[in-house]
Amino acid sequence: MTACPVEARLRELGHSLPDSAPSRAMFLPGKLSGNLLFLSGQICEWEGVPRYFGPADDSLDLAEAQAAARICALNLLFSIRAVVGSLGRVREVVRVGGFVSARPGFEAGPMVVNGASQLFIDLWGTAGQHARTAVCVASLPANALVEIDAVVEIA
Repeated sequence: MTACPVEARLRELGHSLPDSAPSRAMFLPGKLSGNLLFLSGQICEWEGVPRYFGPADDSLDLAEAQAAARICALNLLFSIRAVVGSLGRVREVVRVGGFVSARPGFEAGPMVVNGASQLFIDLWGTAGQHARTAVCVASLPANALVEIDAVVEIA
């Protein structure tokens, strides 16, 4: 079996995929429609255990919050592999949606979501650049700080 270059790059960046990314409700991790894979939102939990909690306020450590978004992205990568068999099948990241649990007036939501966006760009270069929405919300499942969803094109 040939090693997946994307997973090798992930290891070079010092990351690994979780062994599982269990669902908290009745939904699929992702659904293929033609060559697009629509990925369900993933919160900042590792193997079912939440790691970062909201709501964010002005005392937020941005680097920590971006790490939370990166965990969401790693869970999305797990889901891609689970649905299509290999991260090597990703042609490009089309769209990312980011949700940050935050108090009213918190303006750094887009900077938090950059933690996920940067990982996709680090893995796929220009094919990792994507359209994006990043919004702050009142709450997320399990009181998570961040939730990220995505659409990727599959070869």
